[in-house]
Amino acid sequence: MAIRKKNYFMSELNAYIEKNKERFLEELFALLRKPSISTDPTHRHDIEATAKAVRERLEQAGCDTVEVCETPGNPVVFAEKKVSEDLPTILVYGHYDVQPPDPLDLWDNEPFEPVIKKTDIHPEGAIFARGACDDKGQMYMHVKAMETMMNTDSLPCNVKFMIEGEEEIGSENLGWFVERNREKLANDVILISDTGMIAKDVPSITTGLRGLSYVEVEVTGPNRDLHSGLYGGAVANPINVLTRMIASLQDDNKHITIPGFYDKVVELSAGERKKMAEAPFNLDAYKKSLDITAVEGEAGYSTNERNSIRPTLDVNGIWGGYMGEGAKTVIPSKAYAKISMRLVPDQDWEEIAQLFKTHFENIAPDSVSVKVNILHGGECYVTPVDGVEYEAASKAYEESFGKTPIPQRSGGSIPIVALFERELKSKSVLMGFGLDSDAIHSPNENFGVWNFFKGIETIPLFYKHFTALKK
Repeated sequence: MAIRKKNYFMSELNAYIEKNKERFLEELFALLRKPSISTDPTHRHDIEATAKAVRERLEQAGCDTVEVCETPGNPVVFAEKKVSEDLPTILVYGHYDVQPPDPLDLWDNEPFEPVIKKTDIHPEGAIFARGACDDKGQMYMHVKAMETMMNTDSLPCNVKFMIEGEEEIGSENLGWFVERNREKLANDVILISDTGMIAKDVPSITTGLRGLSYVEVEVTGPNRDLHSGLYGGAVANPINVLTRMIASLQDDNKHITIPGFYDKVVELSAGERKKMAEAPFNLDAYKKSLDITAVEGEAGYSTNERNSIRPTLDVNGIWGGYMGEGAKTVIPSKAYAKISMRLVPDQDWEEIAQLFKTHFENIAPDSVSVKVNILHGGECYVTPVDGVEYEAASKAYEESFGKTPIPQRSGGSIPIVALFERELKSKSVLMGFGLDSDAIHSPNENFGVWNFFKGIETIPLFYKHFTALKK
């Protein structure tokens, strides 16, 4: 199929998108109403219903083969449209599962009843719902881009889709699926939209992702909850002990104190750090957007470096004892915490988890016992900027935005990207259209209507340029 000239190609795409805007949004809303929470087994039915809905939309978009593939966990939706054996194949990856909406009382609307509201950043409106940006909204851009290309006779290459339902719990069974379906998933490039860009008028391409190591700790003291008057001061309080242990994991310079933690960290050169600093960033606006008066982090690094090229350790949840209304004077028997560590090249998530486990057990006082449960993790990933994959993405943004995109490291993690390169021997391109203000994983998650349609407009341009560069 011939690749059309720039103006004709874009005008047809944009005309189709404009004609179908309301329907595209209505279909996305239908997906957002499904509470496909992968971490909660009670939502298994919602997971299955969402996978079925994604399958139906891919069929309607024009894929020849569409199937819901069972795994030991949640199903993977696979789809394919083959144009010609002589043309390259793009594999689109996304996920249909979402984070829990808690805490519910901090939402301004029902998390699974999407609404469009105008904001300072999105005067044209933003979609507020759990999964709006991460990742249903961004995943669905690809489905609608596929439909748009099919209905304007402009699909220039073969395309496959792999949409999973376990990304928010570490893609526990995606490796199992990929290992058993290498031939089915064979491709020339993997295209992912599960990241963001600097601003609506500053396009960027994510060139690096941090890895992740996630653990849960349990501290046990007495064999039952005790009266704090009768036993207080004589018996260790597991919550007190746990908080002291957690506090000791970082020093005054916010440097992680686990022995061996930094041994394999790859330091960026002064030149690379200088190039990163060229990206537009307003610290005052950053603090204002978060309603904080000061930032905090590892000494010697900027805010953008701390949240992208440096490893971190954060408590994601902590609990124990009495948490009901009013007072109950107890020394709890147990205390718990969930802790995540974001990793950088060349840290191995399993090695880091073991280093954490050994250290945390060693620093426990004799008055308590400690159990560390390693939950999940994934490796970091760096995308080369000198290949045809990145060049095609850059050209797509240039044509859509009228600006050359800025390469940017992300602080987030998509654990399966490294798996894809290892198992499928292909590079991944991260073309995200979200913004830092989208509140992913938080109450009032949102995704700009403009961003949603800009993604649908830009994605076909990647197909066009990648196909041309591969010829």
